[in-house]
Amino acid sequence: MSADKKYTAAIIGTGRIGFTLGFDKKREQPASHTFALKQNRRIKLVAGCDVDEARLNLWGKENKRCRLYSCAKDLFIEERKIAGGVPDIVAIAVNEAFHHEIALAAIKEQPKLVVLEKPVALSSLQAMEIKEAARKNAVPVMINHERRFSRDYILARSLLGKIGELQSFSASLHSNLKVWSSKEEESGFYSLLHDGTHLVDVTLFLLRGVSCDKAVELRNPRPFGFLFDKDKDLRNLSVSYDCDVCPSVTFNFSGRSDFFGFELDILGTLGRVRMGNGFMEFYESTASRLYTGFRSLEKKDGSYPLMLGDLVESGRIRRGKFRGKTGYFSGMVQNAVDYLDGRAPLGSTIDDGIAVLCILEEMKELLKTEASKIK
Repeated sequence: MSADKKYTAAIIGTGRIGFTLGFDKKREQPASHTFALKQNRRIKLVAGCDVDEARLNLWGKENKRCRLYSCAKDLFIEERKIAGGVPDIVAIAVNEAFHHEIALAAIKEQPKLVVLEKPVALSSLQAMEIKEAARKNAVPVMINHERRFSRDYILARSLLGKIGELQSFSASLHSNLKVWSSKEEESGFYSLLHDGTHLVDVTLFLLRGVSCDKAVELRNPRPFGFLFDKDKDLRNLSVSYDCDVCPSVTFNFSGRSDFFGFELDILGTLGRVRMGNGFMEFYESTASRLYTGFRSLEKKDGSYPLMLGDLVESGRIRRGKFRGKTGYFSGMVQNAVDYLDGRAPLGSTIDDGIAVLCILEEMKELLKTEASKIK
């Protein structure tokens, strides 16, 4: 494929992840589909769509050469008339409740690639319908599990090979959003689905690095730490699993924290990796400074090989932080281009997204049983 070829792209949904997070000065940029697509020299953004007129007009002011649509159906009809076909890439960044409807509509139009925001849908059943439609129409679907493309998490994946056999994997999510609510099932507005999708996916991504990319199975779920508020909304949950790659895998969710925290703590027989929002630490077993004849874990700064496809870069950790840009969003878009060029597989597939939904649904069944005991 010629390096000069450009792929056209359209965005359906011009809200936060679709557009406005691109103006957040505290975030690493690009932080939205719009700016990540525009930043890639191989992509030409041609259209935007949103049912909210104010949001769409704001997007249009920033993307003056793009065509604006208030309906996805109109986008596809008009783009065929104007450009002779639908855009090569259709990015779907609408609310979770509309993923199923919009994804099916986009797939039917047969673009070269659909990029779908996480989670795939509100349920694995809906997700399987999207997968089947994608198969019938021969349209690949990429899920934006952005941490799979982030240099710090890619580095963590390789560092797990330095900490010996895994002993425990703890993944935690803290926020003030309810962990689960029966009243929000139709909207998906609860953290178990909204951000828990990322937590479970990156756990599977890292564990697959240890298993040499073989499927990772989490078995025998053991829920504990339930806490429901007066409205019967879940505010605290932990679930532990058995796993061939790591004997103890635990997810912790809190919906009563006055902060947003996303953290992983991975302990091996020879070391440890801790990371999350804004920090990354690597520990190795060394002769102890505290006790004669013992070994202790010491935090290590340094540069380590970082695999980006066929390229090897250097990933640097210093003073508990990953240094340099992680490229989480731009990396996702570049993977889309590489896939369309025929040079790389998709880094986050619909099967990956369905695997996450199945685990989250298993958790929900366990907590619903507990919720039914509340009078």
